Amino acid sequence: MDIEGLRQKIRDIPDFPKKGILFKDITPLLADGKAFRAAIDHIAERFSHQKIDLVIGVEARGFIIAAALAYKLQAGTTLIRKPGKLPHKTHSATYALEYGSDALEIHQDAVLPGQRILVVDDLLATGGTITAALDLIARLGGKVVGVAFLIELSFLQGRARLRGHEVFSLIQF
Repeated sequence: MDIEGLRQKIRDIPDFPKKGILFKDITPLLADGKAFRAAIDHIAERFSHQKIDLVIGVEARGFIIAAALAYKLQAGTTLIRKPGKLPHKTHSATYALEYGSDALEIHQDAVLPGQRILVVDDLLATGGTITAALDLIARLGGKVVGVAFLIELSFLQGRARLRGHEVFSLIQF
C-alpha cells in the first residue's frame, strides 16, 4: 500500500480531545492488517541499515508502532510512560504544554550506554513530548540514531525542535 493509501486510513475527529482540535485517529489504519503492515514496513525500511539495538515507544500509541518495528528490525523494545506507570526506579523529564506541563518517565536500567536507539511515536506535533523522551535517553547514555513517526503535523513545526536528529515521518499533514 502506498503512502496516499495509508493517509486515507487516518480518520479526522473534530473537537477532540477539546474544542478546536482536529484529532488524527490512527485506529482505522491499525485495524487494517495490510495497511498496518505496510506502514511498519515503510518505517522499518528507512532504518533497516542502522543496526538498531532498541526501539523505544512513547506513551501510548507509540508502544504499538515500536513493538512492531522492534520485531521487524530484530531489536529489543522498551517504553517511555507517563509518571507512576512504571514499576521500577525511573528517571523523569518534564515538558511544557500549551497550558501547564507534563512529564515522562523511563526505567533507570532501560537503556545501556552506547545502545543504538530508534525512538517512535504515533504523532509529531509541537515536539515537546519527543524532546522530553530524547532527554531521558541521553541521560541513560543511549545513542539516538533516529526518531520516527507515523504522522507529522508539519504546520506545528515540531521537527525544528529535533535538530541534530534524523527524523522520519511516514505521513505528513
